[in-house]
Amino acid sequence: MTSFLALRFRKKKKVLTLEYRLFRAPACLAAGSPMIIYLILFLGLLNWASFMSSRVLMSLYAIELGASAAAIGVLIAVYGVGPLLLSIRAGKVSDRFGSFRPIVLGSAGMAAGMVIPYFFPRLEVLYLAALVIGVALVFLNIALQHLIASLGEAEDRTRNVSLQSLAVALSAMIGPLLVGISIDNRGHVPTFLYMAIVVLLSCFAWIACRRVIPHKTLAAKAEAGGGLRVLLGQSGLRRITIISGLVAAGVDLYTFYMPIYGHSIGLSATMIGVVLGAFATAQFVVRSVLPILVRRWGEDTLMTGSMYLAGATFLLFPFVHQLAALLLLSFVLGFGLGVGQPLSIIMTYNRAPAGRTGEALGLRFTIVNFTHMAIPVAFGTIGSALGLVTVFVANSLLMAGGGYFHHRGAKRGPDQVK
Repeated sequence: MTSFLALRFRKKKKVLTLEYRLFRAPACLAAGSPMIIYLILFLGLLNWASFMSSRVLMSLYAIELGASAAAIGVLIAVYGVGPLLLSIRAGKVSDRFGSFRPIVLGSAGMAAGMVIPYFFPRLEVLYLAALVIGVALVFLNIALQHLIASLGEAEDRTRNVSLQSLAVALSAMIGPLLVGISIDNRGHVPTFLYMAIVVLLSCFAWIACRRVIPHKTLAAKAEAGGGLRVLLGQSGLRRITIISGLVAAGVDLYTFYMPIYGHSIGLSATMIGVVLGAFATAQFVVRSVLPILVRRWGEDTLMTGSMYLAGATFLLFPFVHQLAALLLLSFVLGFGLGVGQPLSIIMTYNRAPAGRTGEALGLRFTIVNFTHMAIPVAFGTIGSALGLVTVFVANSLLMAGGGYFHHRGAKRGPDQVK
């Protein structure tokens, strides 16, 4: 019989004691219940929201401490060091031990990273905290992706990953808002402690719910040998890994260059925010109907079409100066790029060698983080030398080229699908 572990602090004779009580789990949360995915997403939302909030808090506190723009840029880049170097290792850990250990240890690591600036409120300490949080995140995030993608059959997988992408989008809206409120009312340093407590509570919740969440996936025995060579030797997996990086590049370049372009044509900061909001809204909408789109057109056709749509939309941006038209273009672009991130997770899982799905997800995470670091620098150089129009045109060619690359590869034959 499934039970939950509840912890209660009780003050008795000036001594704080810890009581353990077991509660019977509701029938809707019995092991194997379809409702389990919502429990997992709720706990994941606490982790994702805390991570996204930490980036905002770190930046604002660094400004408070007098950091330059370049120093803040380096601080945010430090978050990506762990994912860039350890993603594949984190995937192997998830394949070997299941998701429970990396999720719990990742949550504990994030809590430790967030509490460091509370005890040592100095600028140089923020870099250490960002590094710890980034390393913890990679083990937590890949294990969560592996767990969510492993639940149910292929059709359930599409629905589950789509729900995950919605939870991540919701985290991006809720987390920074709550951090801003906390900073305004309590200050930067106490907010680090509050965030650490939230993540620590999620860690305890993962432990308490261990019996109802199927952390150990019953995967096939791992295919032997080859390491990365075997993973990259699979044309379908190699192709979708590259596409994942291109989608991440498209989102990063839009997020960075749309405000610059909006400012150049005289839009106010509020109107620029509204344009960016149209992009985020479209992403949320398209991810909510992703399972329907996959059933209608299939994974490969949908991915190819989304890349072509993004390429065409980027090409139009530098020739549009009216707010209404920019809102429409941003909404359409959100549809195109909003498909790519969750669909690439599904396709990576489906095309990974037997028993190495976590490692394949780690490879994808590595490429995405490399793209986050490299592409903005490369396109920033292009923009500085040749102007904003060149950036949008180059990004259009990048997206369209990715669509053609994926379409041509898909036509060669069926990929390995679990």
